[in-house]
This record gives sequence, structure tokens and C-alpha cells, in this order.
Amino acid sequence: MRDGHINRVAVIGAGAWGTALAMTAARAGQKVTLWARNGDVASRLNREHENKIYLPGISIDPTISATSDLGFATADADAILLVVPTQYLRAQAEALRDYVQPGTPVVLCSKGVEIGTGALAGEIVATTMPQARSAVLSGPTFAAEVARGLPTAVTLAAEDDSVGRALVAALGTESFRPYLSDDPIGCQIGGAVKNVLAIACGIVWGRGLGDNARAALVTRGLAEITRLAIAKGGRAATLMGLSGLGDLVLTCNAEQSRNCSLGIALGRGRELAAVMAERHSVAEGVPSARAVRELASMLGVEMPIVNAVDAIIEGRIGIDDAIRGLLARPFKPEHESA
Repeated sequence: MRDGHINRVAVIGAGAWGTALAMTAARAGQKVTLWARNGDVASRLNREHENKIYLPGISIDPTISATSDLGFATADADAILLVVPTQYLRAQAEALRDYVQPGTPVVLCSKGVEIGTGALAGEIVATTMPQARSAVLSGPTFAAEVARGLPTAVTLAAEDDSVGRALVAALGTESFRPYLSDDPIGCQIGGAVKNVLAIACGIVWGRGLGDNARAALVTRGLAEITRLAIAKGGRAATLMGLSGLGDLVLTCNAEQSRNCSLGIALGRGRELAAVMAERHSVAEGVPSARAVRELASMLGVEMPIVNAVDAIIEGRIGIDDAIRGLLARPFKPEHESA
């Protein structure tokens, strides 16, 4: 980042979201390089200007250069958008470490918690790329809508205000509106847990339990997110914004949501392995269910909905028994801690 200005952006990860963010950065006037793990994928992107696997039918700005060479992708980059699934983030960050210049902003754009460690994306980057200045981008976003340039608002959270403002200026357009926050922890917790809750809402949807039940899950799920965020050091107010409530409402109420649609399929009686085998994109809520449960246990936070989803995914309990267990919980004042 030269003199507080960003002119060249490297996007690491050429899935649907990475491609959409590359298009967003190009619309904002950035010179963009998009890194794909597979060289053939990068070649097709350059030749066809379309991501036929993840964003079929949407034209990609021909000024975006795709590559499978990390060194080429990051050369002279003023900022890096890191858009790989959370469970692969540590390995990707380690591979990227030697290419990141000191002080370069690295924006974390995936949503999840690392299994086994309970680490958030920002914590992973802090240990693998300590020379970077991290920020978090999260909020209610479907990649296809962002790629088409439809109106979208997100949270961009950074502890360093100057980094946050530079990134907002670099990525913001009339159709893509980043709102600045100084709470990366709350922002990350909101994005990670909402995917698990979307699976729960999808199960309710698929089981035909009604809109009342789904609204109750969203509301009580938001309470679980907030408890975890506070325990981790985030702020409750953050979860009332785009990276909390906004993302939760979108993901839990739309069949195009990967996690909600997966839950719908489970609720209708399909097996998890069969649903996952049909998909190209990662449903982050599946690994996040276990990871969030582990993190909540570490922090002593009760999260009954998350625990139920994890138990269903791991096959420890059937859907109907899980629902009965949630409905049998004791009656409590609404704003008690659990």
C-alpha cells in the first residue's frame, strides 16, 4: 500500500466469491490479478472471460488477469484479498507468506472457524503472516449478485483505521458499499456461525415446520452468535449490523444459500454425503458446525442450536430427536445468557 493508496489488488481464490470480488475490485478501478490453484482454470478464465464452474453465464472483465503463479499474482500488489475456505486457509497463508511485503493489507473474505484449534481467520494470518495488516470483509452477499453488480452492502472491519479507510476507498462503488468497523472479531464470529444456523433453518424449512419456527431459530441463533462474540472479545453491537443480523437474515431465508439449501435437503430426508457429492462449492457450515462447537466449549459458551446441527451432521442424533431436544429445553427469560 503506497502512500495510503491502493491501486493493484491480488485476489487469492477463484471460486464464486473470489471471482465476484475480483470483478468488484475491477469495477472500482483497481488493476486486478486473480489466482487460481489450477493452471487450467486460470487459462480458461483468461481465454473465456467466464467462470463456467462457479459463475456460469456471467462475463468477467477482460482486464482481470488470472494466474496459478502466486508470485506473479502478488507482485506489486497493494492489497491481497484472501478468499479460500477456512479449513484450507492456514496452508494457503503459509504458501503465501514469502510473497507478502511488510505492511500489505490482507483482507480475509471467507467465513468459518478452524477445526481443532478454534482459530479465526485473523488469528491464522497473525501467526502465519505477521508482516501483514489484516482486515475482514463480511456481510450479506451472494456471489452471483455481487458479480452482476447488484446493490450490496458489507462490513469491512480493521483494527487499523487507516487500512480500513484505504480498503473502503479501493473497493467501494455505487453498487458495492463497504461500511467500516473496528471489530474484526465480532465480524468474523457473525460470518462463521450464521452458516451453521442457515443449515438449521434449512432443516426446519425442509421438514415443513413453518415460518414461525424459522424466525425463532434466526432470533435465538443471533443470541448464540452474540454470546460467542462477546466471549471471544467482540462487541454485541457488531452483530446487529451487516456482518451479523444482515448476513443471518439473508442466508437463513434463501434457497440459493449453499448452507440453507443443504439444510433443506437434509430436512427432506437426503443423506449429507449425497448432497455434498453433487456440489462444486463448499458449504462452510458443515465444517464450521464442529469448529464453532469446539470454540464454544473452549470459551464456556452454551450454543444449543449449533450443538444440534453438529450432532446431526456427525450422525450422533437424528433430525427429529434433535428438534425434540431443542423444544424440550427449559423456559427462561428471553435475555438470559443461555
